[in-house]
Amino acid sequence: MAESKSQLSSQLSFFQFSFADHSSETTLVRDPRLNYIYGLEYVDTQKPPPVDPSPFPEGGAKAWLTVAGASACLFVSFGWVNCVGVFQEYYQTNQLSHYTPGDVAWIPSLQIFFMLFGGIFVGKIFDDYGPGFLLSVGTFLHVFGLMMTSISTEYYQILLSQAICSAIGASMVFYPAFTCVSTWFSKKRGAALGLVVAGSSLGGVIFPIMVVNLIPQVGFGWAMRICAFLILALLIFANLTVRSQIAPTRRPFKLMAFIRPLGEPSFSLLTGAIFFFYWGMFIPLAFIVVEARSNGMSAYLANYLVPILNGASIIGRTVPNALADKVGNFNMMIIMSSFTTILILALWLPATGNAALIVFAALFGIGSGAGIGLTPALCAQISPIKEIGLRTGTAFSISAFAALTGLPIGGQIIADSHGSFRWAIVFGGVSCAIGTALFILTRITLGGVKMIKI
Repeated sequence: MAESKSQLSSQLSFFQFSFADHSSETTLVRDPRLNYIYGLEYVDTQKPPPVDPSPFPEGGAKAWLTVAGASACLFVSFGWVNCVGVFQEYYQTNQLSHYTPGDVAWIPSLQIFFMLFGGIFVGKIFDDYGPGFLLSVGTFLHVFGLMMTSISTEYYQILLSQAICSAIGASMVFYPAFTCVSTWFSKKRGAALGLVVAGSSLGGVIFPIMVVNLIPQVGFGWAMRICAFLILALLIFANLTVRSQIAPTRRPFKLMAFIRPLGEPSFSLLTGAIFFFYWGMFIPLAFIVVEARSNGMSAYLANYLVPILNGASIIGRTVPNALADKVGNFNMMIIMSSFTTILILALWLPATGNAALIVFAALFGIGSGAGIGLTPALCAQISPIKEIGLRTGTAFSISAFAALTGLPIGGQIIADSHGSFRWAIVFGGVSCAIGTALFILTRITLGGVKMIKI
Protein backbone atom coordinates (compact mmCIF):
# COMPACT_ATOMS: atom_id res chain seq x y z
CA MET A 1 0.00 0.00 0.00
CA ALA A 2 2.85 2.41 0.80
CA GLU A 3 4.35 1.76 -2.63
CA SER A 4 0.97 2.33 -4.28
CA LYS A 5 0.58 5.63 -2.49
CA SER A 6 4.04 6.73 -3.59
CA GLN A 7 3.25 6.00 -7.23
CA LEU A 8 -0.04 7.87 -7.04
CA SER A 9 1.65 10.89 -5.46
CA SER A 10 4.21 11.10 -8.24
CA GLN A 11 1.58 10.81 -10.97
CA LEU A 12 -0.72 13.51 -9.59
CA SER A 13 1.43 16.63 -9.84
CA PHE A 14 -0.98 18.73 -7.80
CA PHE A 15 -1.60 16.13 -5.10
CA GLN A 16 -2.62 17.76 -1.82
CA PHE A 17 -4.23 15.33 0.58
CA SER A 18 -4.30 11.52 0.79
CA PHE A 19 -6.21 9.47 3.32
CA ALA A 20 -5.73 5.72 3.14
CA ASP A 21 -7.01 2.70 4.98
CA HIS A 22 -7.31 -0.98 4.10
CA SER A 23 -10.34 -0.38 1.85
CA SER A 24 -10.19 3.08 0.21
CA GLU A 25 -8.02 5.95 -0.87
CA THR A 26 -9.35 9.48 -1.46
CA THR A 27 -7.56 12.29 -3.28
CA LEU A 28 -8.35 16.03 -3.37
CA VAL A 29 -6.90 17.80 -6.40
CA ARG A 30 -6.39 21.54 -6.84
CA ASP A 31 -8.58 23.49 -9.33
CA PRO A 32 -6.51 23.07 -12.54
CA ARG A 33 -7.12 26.67 -13.59
CA LEU A 34 -4.81 27.78 -10.81
CA ASN A 35 -1.84 26.17 -12.52
CA TYR A 36 -1.67 28.36 -15.59
CA ILE A 37 -0.60 31.70 -14.19
CA TYR A 38 3.03 32.49 -13.45
CA GLY A 39 4.07 32.56 -9.81
CA LEU A 40 2.29 29.66 -8.11
CA GLU A 41 3.98 27.51 -5.49
CA TYR A 42 3.46 23.80 -5.97
CA VAL A 43 2.91 21.33 -3.17
CA ASP A 44 4.98 18.53 -4.61
CA THR A 45 8.61 18.61 -5.65
CA GLN A 46 7.96 17.56 -9.22
CA LYS A 47 8.66 20.06 -11.97
CA PRO A 48 5.34 21.73 -12.97
CA PRO A 49 4.00 20.75 -16.38
CA PRO A 50 4.23 23.12 -19.35
CA VAL A 51 1.72 25.94 -19.42
CA ASP A 52 -1.57 24.82 -20.94
CA PRO A 53 -4.08 27.67 -21.16
CA SER A 54 -6.95 25.41 -22.26
CA PRO A 55 -9.09 26.02 -19.11
CA PHE A 56 -9.49 29.62 -20.29
CA PRO A 57 -12.39 29.78 -22.77
CA GLU A 58 -10.64 32.41 -24.93
CA GLY A 59 -14.07 33.48 -26.17
CA GLY A 60 -17.77 32.67 -26.10
CA ALA A 61 -20.84 34.78 -25.39
CA LYS A 62 -20.21 35.25 -21.67
CA ALA A 63 -16.55 36.15 -22.24
CA TRP A 64 -17.24 38.77 -24.90
CA LEU A 65 -20.21 40.20 -23.00
CA THR A 66 -17.83 40.61 -20.07
CA VAL A 67 -15.42 42.44 -22.38
CA ALA A 68 -18.25 44.73 -23.56
CA GLY A 69 -19.43 45.44 -20.02
CA ALA A 70 -15.88 45.98 -18.81
CA SER A 71 -15.30 48.43 -21.65
CA ALA A 72 -18.37 50.36 -20.44
CA CYS A 73 -16.83 50.38 -16.94
CA LEU A 74 -13.63 51.91 -18.31
CA PHE A 75 -15.66 54.40 -20.36
CA VAL A 76 -17.25 55.85 -17.22
CA SER A 77 -14.27 55.52 -14.85
CA PHE A 78 -10.90 56.17 -16.50
CA GLY A 79 -12.69 57.80 -19.43
CA TRP A 80 -14.20 60.32 -17.04
CA VAL A 81 -10.89 60.86 -15.26
CA ASN A 82 -9.31 61.58 -18.65
CA CYS A 83 -11.32 64.83 -18.61
CA VAL A 84 -9.16 66.27 -15.83
CA GLY A 85 -7.49 68.68 -18.24
CA VAL A 86 -10.84 70.25 -19.15
CA PHE A 87 -11.90 70.64 -15.52
CA GLN A 88 -8.49 72.00 -14.47
CA GLU A 89 -8.84 74.82 -17.02
CA TYR A 90 -12.57 75.40 -16.36
CA TYR A 91 -12.25 75.64 -12.58
CA GLN A 92 -9.19 77.91 -12.85
CA THR A 93 -11.11 80.39 -15.00
CA ASN A 94 -14.54 80.16 -13.32
CA GLN A 95 -15.64 78.97 -9.86
CA LEU A 96 -12.11 78.67 -8.45
CA SER A 97 -10.38 81.53 -10.27
CA HIS A 98 -9.16 82.95 -6.93
CA TYR A 99 -7.19 79.75 -6.22
CA THR A 100 -3.68 78.95 -7.51
CA PRO A 101 -3.11 76.24 -10.17
CA GLY A 102 -1.57 74.09 -7.44
CA ASP A 103 -4.70 74.41 -5.29
CA VAL A 104 -7.00 73.55 -8.17
CA ALA A 105 -4.76 70.62 -9.14
CA TRP A 106 -5.70 68.89 -5.88
CA ILE A 107 -9.14 68.20 -7.38
CA PRO A 108 -7.95 66.07 -10.34
CA SER A 109 -5.08 64.61 -8.31
CA LEU A 110 -7.40 63.42 -5.53
CA GLN A 111 -9.86 62.17 -8.14
CA ILE A 112 -7.18 59.99 -9.76
CA PHE A 113 -5.77 59.02 -6.34
CA PHE A 114 -9.02 57.69 -4.90
CA MET A 115 -9.86 55.85 -8.11
CA LEU A 116 -6.48 54.07 -8.12
CA PHE A 117 -5.86 53.74 -4.38
CA GLY A 118 -9.18 52.03 -3.85
CA GLY A 119 -7.70 49.01 -5.58
CA ILE A 120 -6.09 47.67 -2.41
CA PHE A 121 -9.56 47.32 -0.87
CA VAL A 122 -11.54 46.65 -4.04
CA GLY A 123 -9.16 43.86 -5.02
CA LYS A 124 -9.69 42.12 -1.69
CA ILE A 125 -13.49 42.46 -1.90
CA PHE A 126 -13.43 41.13 -5.45
CA ASP A 127 -11.35 38.08 -4.50
CA ASP A 128 -13.73 37.34 -1.60
CA TYR A 129 -17.16 38.16 -3.08
CA GLY A 130 -16.83 38.61 -6.84
CA PRO A 131 -17.81 41.65 -8.95
CA GLY A 132 -21.55 42.02 -8.23
CA PHE A 133 -21.44 43.97 -4.96
CA LEU A 134 -18.65 46.25 -6.18
CA LEU A 135 -20.41 47.15 -9.42
CA SER A 136 -23.74 47.99 -7.75
CA VAL A 137 -22.27 50.13 -4.96
CA GLY A 138 -19.79 51.73 -7.34
CA THR A 139 -22.62 52.70 -9.69
CA PHE A 140 -24.43 54.52 -6.89
CA LEU A 141 -21.39 56.38 -5.54
CA HIS A 142 -20.11 57.46 -8.96
CA VAL A 143 -23.47 58.82 -10.12
CA PHE A 144 -24.36 60.35 -6.74
CA GLY A 145 -21.01 62.12 -6.52
CA LEU A 146 -21.45 63.76 -9.93
CA MET A 147 -25.02 64.77 -9.11
CA MET A 148 -23.68 66.50 -6.00
CA THR A 149 -20.94 68.15 -8.07
CA SER A 150 -23.65 69.65 -10.28
CA ILE A 151 -24.91 71.73 -7.34
CA SER A 152 -21.49 72.52 -5.84
CA THR A 153 -20.07 76.02 -5.87
CA GLU A 154 -17.36 75.97 -3.20
CA TYR A 155 -13.90 74.40 -3.36
CA TYR A 156 -14.53 71.92 -0.55
CA GLN A 157 -17.86 70.87 -2.09
CA ILE A 158 -16.26 70.02 -5.44
CA LEU A 159 -13.44 68.26 -3.60
CA LEU A 160 -15.82 66.04 -1.62
CA SER A 161 -18.26 65.23 -4.42
CA GLN A 162 -16.14 64.95 -7.59
CA ALA A 163 -12.68 64.18 -6.22
CA ILE A 164 -13.69 61.76 -3.45
CA CYS A 165 -17.24 60.33 -3.66
CA SER A 166 -17.41 59.95 -7.45
CA ALA A 167 -13.81 58.72 -7.62
CA ILE A 168 -14.38 55.98 -5.02
CA GLY A 169 -17.38 54.80 -7.04
CA ALA A 170 -15.28 54.85 -10.21
CA SER A 171 -12.67 52.72 -8.46
CA MET A 172 -15.28 50.10 -7.59
CA VAL A 173 -16.21 49.63 -11.25
CA PHE A 174 -12.69 50.12 -12.64
CA TYR A 175 -10.92 47.15 -11.01
CA PRO A 176 -13.57 44.42 -11.49
CA ALA A 177 -13.59 45.23 -15.20
CA PHE A 178 -9.91 44.33 -15.62
CA THR A 179 -9.94 41.37 -13.27
CA CYS A 180 -13.04 39.68 -14.70
CA VAL A 181 -11.73 39.83 -18.26
CA SER A 182 -8.41 38.31 -17.14
CA THR A 183 -10.24 35.20 -15.90
CA TRP A 184 -11.69 34.48 -19.37
CA PHE A 185 -8.56 34.85 -21.51
CA SER A 186 -4.92 33.73 -21.48
CA LYS A 187 -3.53 33.67 -25.02
CA LYS A 188 -5.80 36.56 -26.07
CA ARG A 189 -5.58 38.45 -22.77
CA GLY A 190 -3.59 41.39 -24.16
CA ALA A 191 -6.03 41.92 -27.03
CA ALA A 192 -9.08 41.51 -24.78
CA LEU A 193 -7.76 43.98 -22.22
CA GLY A 194 -6.89 46.35 -25.07
CA LEU A 195 -10.54 46.39 -26.12
CA VAL A 196 -11.53 47.02 -22.51
CA VAL A 197 -9.13 49.92 -22.09
CA ALA A 198 -10.26 51.37 -25.44
CA GLY A 199 -13.49 52.16 -23.62
CA SER A 200 -11.62 54.69 -21.49
CA SER A 201 -10.27 56.34 -24.64
CA LEU A 202 -13.75 56.59 -26.12
CA GLY A 203 -15.03 58.06 -22.87
CA GLY A 204 -12.10 60.46 -22.88
CA VAL A 205 -13.23 61.69 -26.29
CA ILE A 206 -16.96 61.93 -25.68
CA PHE A 207 -17.03 63.37 -22.14
CA PRO A 208 -14.79 66.42 -22.83
CA ILE A 209 -16.78 67.27 -25.96
CA MET A 210 -20.03 66.93 -23.99
CA VAL A 211 -18.76 69.12 -21.15
CA VAL A 212 -17.27 71.82 -23.40
CA ASN A 213 -20.43 72.10 -25.52
CA LEU A 214 -23.08 71.58 -22.84
CA ILE A 215 -21.80 74.16 -20.33
CA PRO A 216 -22.46 77.17 -22.64
CA GLN A 217 -25.87 75.78 -23.61
CA VAL A 218 -27.36 74.43 -20.37
CA GLY A 219 -24.90 75.55 -17.69
CA PHE A 220 -22.40 73.66 -15.54
CA GLY A 221 -25.04 71.98 -13.35
CA TRP A 222 -27.04 70.36 -16.12
CA ALA A 223 -23.89 69.48 -18.04
CA MET A 224 -22.76 67.39 -15.06
CA ARG A 225 -26.21 65.81 -14.63
CA ILE A 226 -26.41 64.77 -18.29
CA CYS A 227 -22.97 63.14 -17.98
CA ALA A 228 -24.12 61.39 -14.80
CA PHE A 229 -27.22 59.97 -16.54
CA LEU A 230 -25.06 58.61 -19.37
CA ILE A 231 -22.77 57.00 -16.80
CA LEU A 232 -25.79 55.46 -15.04
CA ALA A 233 -27.08 53.89 -18.28
CA LEU A 234 -23.70 52.36 -19.14
CA LEU A 235 -23.18 51.01 -15.62
CA ILE A 236 -26.59 49.32 -15.65
CA PHE A 237 -25.39 47.47 -18.76
CA ALA A 238 -22.11 46.61 -16.99
CA ASN A 239 -23.93 45.26 -13.94
CA LEU A 240 -25.83 42.87 -16.21
CA THR A 241 -22.87 41.60 -18.23
CA VAL A 242 -19.59 41.65 -16.26
CA ARG A 243 -18.91 38.23 -14.76
CA SER A 244 -15.88 36.37 -13.42
CA GLN A 245 -15.16 32.82 -14.56
CA ILE A 246 -13.52 31.97 -11.24
CA ALA A 247 -15.68 31.57 -8.16
CA PRO A 248 -14.70 33.92 -5.29
CA THR A 249 -12.76 32.47 -2.38
CA ARG A 250 -13.23 34.09 1.02
CA ARG A 251 -10.10 34.46 3.08
CA PRO A 252 -9.42 36.44 6.27
CA PHE A 253 -8.07 39.95 5.77
CA LYS A 254 -4.32 40.02 6.25
CA LEU A 255 -2.27 43.12 5.63
CA MET A 256 0.67 40.93 4.67
CA ALA A 257 -1.36 39.62 1.72
CA PHE A 258 -0.93 43.06 0.14
CA ILE A 259 2.67 43.52 1.26
CA ARG A 260 3.94 40.00 0.48
CA PRO A 261 4.00 40.43 -3.33
CA LEU A 262 6.39 43.38 -2.89
CA GLY A 263 8.94 40.88 -1.59
CA GLU A 264 9.19 39.46 -5.12
CA PRO A 265 11.86 41.40 -7.06
CA SER A 266 9.87 41.36 -10.29
CA PHE A 267 6.66 42.63 -8.67
CA SER A 268 8.38 45.34 -6.60
CA LEU A 269 10.27 46.60 -9.66
CA LEU A 270 7.08 46.60 -11.72
CA THR A 271 5.24 48.56 -9.03
CA GLY A 272 8.04 51.14 -8.90
CA ALA A 273 8.02 51.41 -12.69
CA ILE A 274 4.27 52.04 -12.76
CA PHE A 275 4.62 54.66 -10.01
CA PHE A 276 7.28 56.74 -11.75
CA PHE A 277 5.75 56.38 -15.19
CA TYR A 278 2.35 57.54 -13.92
CA TRP A 279 4.02 60.32 -11.92
CA GLY A 280 5.19 61.87 -15.18
CA MET A 281 2.37 60.75 -17.47
CA PHE A 282 -0.39 62.60 -15.62
CA ILE A 283 1.39 65.97 -16.02
CA PRO A 284 0.43 66.38 -19.71
CA LEU A 285 -3.05 64.95 -19.08
CA ALA A 286 -3.79 67.62 -16.49
CA PHE A 287 -1.95 70.66 -17.81
CA ILE A 288 -1.98 70.39 -21.61
CA VAL A 289 -5.05 72.63 -21.96
CA VAL A 290 -3.76 75.32 -19.57
CA GLU A 291 -0.30 75.21 -21.15
CA ALA A 292 -1.78 75.58 -24.66
CA ARG A 293 -3.83 78.60 -23.53
CA SER A 294 -0.67 80.20 -22.12
CA ASN A 295 0.93 79.79 -25.56
CA GLY A 296 -1.88 81.71 -27.24
CA MET A 297 -4.16 78.89 -28.39
CA SER A 298 -7.86 79.79 -28.39
CA ALA A 299 -9.97 78.39 -25.55
CA TYR A 300 -12.17 76.49 -28.02
CA LEU A 301 -9.26 74.74 -29.74
CA ALA A 302 -7.35 74.15 -26.49
CA ASN A 303 -10.30 72.27 -24.97
CA TYR A 304 -10.31 69.95 -27.98
CA LEU A 305 -6.74 68.87 -27.24
CA VAL A 306 -8.14 66.47 -24.64
CA PRO A 307 -10.50 64.70 -27.11
CA ILE A 308 -7.66 64.60 -29.66
CA LEU A 309 -5.34 63.03 -27.08
CA ASN A 310 -7.92 60.51 -25.93
CA GLY A 311 -9.05 59.72 -29.46
CA ALA A 312 -5.48 58.85 -30.45
CA SER A 313 -5.13 56.77 -27.30
CA ILE A 314 -7.67 54.31 -28.77
CA ILE A 315 -4.82 53.23 -31.03
CA GLY A 316 -2.42 53.14 -28.09
CA ARG A 317 -4.74 50.99 -25.99
CA THR A 318 -5.60 48.41 -28.65
CA VAL A 319 -2.79 47.96 -31.19
CA PRO A 320 0.11 47.64 -28.68
CA ASN A 321 -1.95 45.21 -26.57
CA ALA A 322 -2.63 43.03 -29.60
CA LEU A 323 1.06 43.14 -30.59
CA ALA A 324 2.03 42.35 -27.00
CA ASP A 325 0.40 38.94 -27.36
CA LYS A 326 2.99 38.26 -30.07
CA VAL A 327 6.15 39.98 -28.79
CA GLY A 328 5.54 40.02 -25.02
CA ASN A 329 3.85 42.45 -22.65
CA PHE A 330 7.06 43.74 -21.06
CA ASN A 331 8.83 44.18 -24.39
CA MET A 332 5.97 46.25 -25.74
CA MET A 333 5.71 48.31 -22.55
CA ILE A 334 9.39 49.25 -22.75
CA ILE A 335 8.95 50.41 -26.34
CA MET A 336 5.87 52.52 -25.61
CA SER A 337 7.13 54.04 -22.36
CA SER A 338 10.35 55.06 -24.12
CA PHE A 339 8.26 56.61 -26.89
CA THR A 340 6.21 58.57 -24.33
CA THR A 341 9.33 59.87 -22.57
CA ILE A 342 10.83 61.08 -25.84
CA LEU A 343 7.61 62.86 -26.77
CA ILE A 344 7.48 64.83 -23.51
CA LEU A 345 11.12 65.93 -23.54
CA ALA A 346 11.75 66.27 -27.28
CA LEU A 347 8.39 67.50 -28.58
CA TRP A 348 6.26 69.05 -25.83
CA LEU A 349 9.12 70.85 -24.08
CA PRO A 350 10.20 72.94 -27.12
CA ALA A 351 6.71 73.16 -28.71
CA THR A 352 5.22 76.64 -29.15
CA GLY A 353 2.77 76.79 -32.07
CA ASN A 354 -0.69 75.25 -32.34
CA ALA A 355 0.42 72.61 -34.87
CA ALA A 356 3.19 71.27 -32.61
CA LEU A 357 0.85 71.04 -29.62
CA ILE A 358 -1.82 69.22 -31.62
CA VAL A 359 0.74 66.73 -32.95
CA PHE A 360 2.06 66.19 -29.43
CA ALA A 361 -1.47 65.60 -28.08
CA ALA A 362 -2.14 62.95 -30.73
CA LEU A 363 1.18 61.12 -30.36
CA PHE A 364 1.15 61.36 -26.56
CA GLY A 365 -2.32 59.82 -26.61
CA ILE A 366 -0.89 56.77 -28.38
CA GLY A 367 2.08 56.45 -26.01
CA SER A 368 0.23 57.05 -22.75
CA GLY A 369 -2.68 54.90 -23.92
CA ALA A 370 -0.35 51.95 -24.26
CA GLY A 371 1.12 52.69 -20.82
CA ILE A 372 -2.31 52.47 -19.23
CA GLY A 373 -3.58 49.59 -21.35
CA LEU A 374 -0.62 47.29 -20.78
CA THR A 375 -0.35 47.78 -17.00
CA PRO A 376 -3.09 45.26 -16.04
CA ALA A 377 -1.60 42.67 -18.41
CA LEU A 378 1.82 43.11 -16.78
CA CYS A 379 0.36 42.59 -13.31
CA ALA A 380 -1.64 39.55 -14.42
CA GLN A 381 1.40 37.99 -16.10
CA ILE A 382 3.32 37.72 -12.82
CA SER A 383 0.34 36.93 -10.55
CA PRO A 384 -1.50 33.73 -9.56
CA ILE A 385 -5.01 33.86 -11.01
CA LYS A 386 -6.64 33.81 -7.55
CA GLU A 387 -4.61 36.89 -6.57
CA ILE A 388 -4.90 38.96 -9.74
CA GLY A 389 -7.41 41.30 -8.12
CA LEU A 390 -5.38 41.71 -4.94
CA ARG A 391 -2.00 42.17 -6.63
CA THR A 392 -3.29 44.48 -9.36
CA GLY A 393 -4.94 46.52 -6.63
CA THR A 394 -1.68 46.68 -4.69
CA ALA A 395 0.27 47.94 -7.71
CA PHE A 396 -2.35 50.53 -8.62
CA SER A 397 -2.82 51.65 -5.01
CA ILE A 398 0.88 52.46 -4.69
CA SER A 399 0.87 54.21 -8.06
CA ALA A 400 -2.10 56.28 -6.83
CA PHE A 401 0.36 58.27 -4.72
CA ALA A 402 1.99 59.32 -7.99
CA ALA A 403 -1.26 60.99 -9.00
CA LEU A 404 -1.80 62.40 -5.51
CA THR A 405 1.58 64.12 -5.42
CA GLY A 406 2.50 64.57 -9.09
CA LEU A 407 -0.15 67.10 -10.12
CA PRO A 408 0.20 69.38 -7.06
CA ILE A 409 4.00 69.24 -7.50
CA GLY A 410 3.55 70.19 -11.15
CA GLY A 411 1.16 73.00 -10.22
CA GLN A 412 3.56 74.31 -7.57
CA ILE A 413 6.47 74.20 -10.04
CA ILE A 414 4.37 76.29 -12.45
CA ALA A 415 3.50 78.78 -9.71
CA ASP A 416 7.14 79.05 -8.56
CA SER A 417 8.20 79.54 -12.21
CA HIS A 418 5.78 82.49 -12.52
CA GLY A 419 3.49 80.69 -14.94
CA SER A 420 6.17 78.95 -16.99
CA PHE A 421 5.52 75.29 -17.76
CA ARG A 422 9.10 74.44 -18.72
CA TRP A 423 10.26 72.79 -15.50
CA ALA A 424 6.93 71.05 -14.91
CA ILE A 425 7.37 69.42 -18.32
CA VAL A 426 10.94 68.43 -17.43
CA PHE A 427 9.65 66.90 -14.19
CA GLY A 428 7.12 64.85 -16.15
CA GLY A 429 9.65 63.68 -18.74
CA VAL A 430 12.32 62.67 -16.22
CA SER A 431 9.75 60.75 -14.14
CA CYS A 432 8.66 58.78 -17.23
CA ALA A 433 12.33 58.08 -18.02
CA ILE A 434 12.87 56.60 -14.54
CA GLY A 435 9.75 54.49 -14.97
CA THR A 436 11.02 53.22 -18.33
CA ALA A 437 14.36 52.24 -16.76
CA LEU A 438 12.52 50.25 -14.08
CA PHE A 439 10.39 48.47 -16.71
CA ILE A 440 13.65 47.40 -18.35
CA LEU A 441 15.01 46.12 -15.03
CA THR A 442 11.79 44.17 -14.42
CA ARG A 443 12.07 42.55 -17.82
CA ILE A 444 15.72 41.61 -17.15
CA THR A 445 14.71 40.10 -13.79
CA LEU A 446 12.13 37.89 -15.51
CA GLY A 447 14.05 36.79 -18.59
CA GLY A 448 17.52 38.28 -18.71
CA VAL A 449 18.81 40.33 -21.62
CA LYS A 450 18.03 37.82 -24.35
CA MET A 451 15.63 38.98 -27.05
CA ILE A 452 12.75 36.68 -26.18
CA LYS A 453 9.02 37.10 -25.64
CA ILE A 454 8.42 38.38 -22.11
